[in-house]
Amino acid sequence: MSMASFWTLESIKSVLGGTWLARPSEEGSLGGASIDSRAVSAGQIFFALRGERVDGHAFVRGALERGAGLAIVDRPEALEDGLVQEVKSKRAILRVPDVGAALLKLAAAYRKTLDMTKVIAVGGSNGKTTTTRLIEQVLLSGLRGTASIKSFNNAIGVPLTILNARRTDQFLLCEVGTNAPGEILTLTEVVCPDIAVITSIGREHLEGLKDLAGVAQEEATLLRTLNKGGLAILNADAPELTRATQRELAKRIAGTFSVVRFGSASDADLRIGDVRADGNGVRWMVNGRLQCTIGLLGEHNAWNATAALAVGRRLGLNEEQIVSALATAKGPEMRMQKHAVERSGGTITVINDAYNANPESMVKAFEAIGAMSVSPGGRRVLVIGEMLELGIESPALHAEVGKATGLAKPDVVVCVGAMMEHAARVIGQMMPQVQVVRVLSADGEGARQIAGLLRSGDLVLLKGSRRMGLERVLKALEASGGCTSVVEAKPESPLCAERPNAA
Repeated sequence: MSMASFWTLESIKSVLGGTWLARPSEEGSLGGASIDSRAVSAGQIFFALRGERVDGHAFVRGALERGAGLAIVDRPEALEDGLVQEVKSKRAILRVPDVGAALLKLAAAYRKTLDMTKVIAVGGSNGKTTTTRLIEQVLLSGLRGTASIKSFNNAIGVPLTILNARRTDQFLLCEVGTNAPGEILTLTEVVCPDIAVITSIGREHLEGLKDLAGVAQEEATLLRTLNKGGLAILNADAPELTRATQRELAKRIAGTFSVVRFGSASDADLRIGDVRADGNGVRWMVNGRLQCTIGLLGEHNAWNATAALAVGRRLGLNEEQIVSALATAKGPEMRMQKHAVERSGGTITVINDAYNANPESMVKAFEAIGAMSVSPGGRRVLVIGEMLELGIESPALHAEVGKATGLAKPDVVVCVGAMMEHAARVIGQMMPQVQVVRVLSADGEGARQIAGLLRSGDLVLLKGSRRMGLERVLKALEASGGCTSVVEAKPESPLCAERPNAA
């Protein structure tokens, strides 16, 4: 099926099966997909997904009124009374056994029509969303394409990204995540990438993935459906990933692919060295000759950006163009995002890295804070929340993080959540000079309590798992009279400078 013939009612029904509840005699234009009736565009397909709190069937009318050309449902009894009769001459409604399965199935079929589009999948324990945003900004410097928004990396976000790709796209960029064994394989069978990027391996979702080897094996399944002749871009500093990749290669039936490894390892194809990080961003060298800069905080972003460099080179961009794009690139929200909170008497600098956390990403954040300067009279304050889904190793891993806080040279550490008791105990034993504060949660009262501890001149890190909601501390600072603004980091070194006469 060609892309041109894909977006018709009958071709979509031929892919999904099901039964028409409403089918107009005259067909309008179709294209794209949505699960949000408030944001649906004319001609899009609305998938009436059921969530924990809301049922998309309650919003089918709104989606159709806003121009959706087709609604996919699996519980017609949940539709408003009389809706089918009311819209059947103007809009289409298709009943399928399972809306979620239909979303994945339709995306897989559409992916097969994208034969002129290079499809890129980005996985890994840490840095997926940041790397995805960097790749997007690099590629858009010379190409047309579609990329996942926010952290659309699950069985809903990935197919939505694919279905919203355009006929003229030169690239399609998908972030791919996991919480349990098999989730990446389910998604990569839909994506079928031409390029697969694995950013890092860390101790994430151990309740399901068990240990570091389990994490590496799950992430390596991103390579299972990598197209013949494709490219795998892999972190060279993760030995578990190297071993998992070899096991994955033995399972492939789709032919061989090329591998580019990036990192500080001596045998990396893109060798990262001379890394310097401060409050203005990161500067580093690739293969001893190509100088790169980026206005994101933390040394680890040199690795994320070098992965983006590898993708750009594969798709034909020249190094000068890529490095220039990286120098002006912006990171996603709540990933080492710098805020200035102006209050009477001075400024509090808040590094909002509160989107998520695991032991490895905690360490990277502590290293970044330790490399940043503090205003005279100010303090380094760590507000660290629980790391969730770590299974039976959780107490030991929280204690390990407590030990690692020393990398940040803290004056105050606020430990949020019951499991952070293990971190607090270790900090008190190892660094008695550090003020340790225990807070049960960052809800309204907890956030206000934390905000009340902060004073002008402080450098503050917010870091914890998503459900901890540590960004509420920023809101509490605003509510107490602070004026908050996002600060764009500005690298100080020259852009796109290649060392002369280098080998």
